[in-house]
Amino acid sequence: MNAINITKARANLFKIIAEVNAHSEPVILTNTKGKNAVLISEDDWNALQETIYLNSIPGMAASLQKGMETPLEECIAEKDVLW
Repeated sequence: MNAINITKARANLFKIIAEVNAHSEPVILTNTKGKNAVLISEDDWNALQETIYLNSIPGMAASLQKGMETPLEECIAEKDVLW
């Protein structure tokens, strides 16, 4: 993960945001007081929030793992799912 001080980040903010979005690589924004921040893309933020939510549901991780281990021939075709 790259780090950049806030003064340099301010001067290159549009470029940094573009790189964070293009590469899904967070950037640490540092300051002289040691109170840093992390810049991540909105897509990565949303993915983290979704992961946190799914992990908060009791039994969800085990259910997902079980589903991943199910052979495809035992699964229902998407077109046959009643939404």
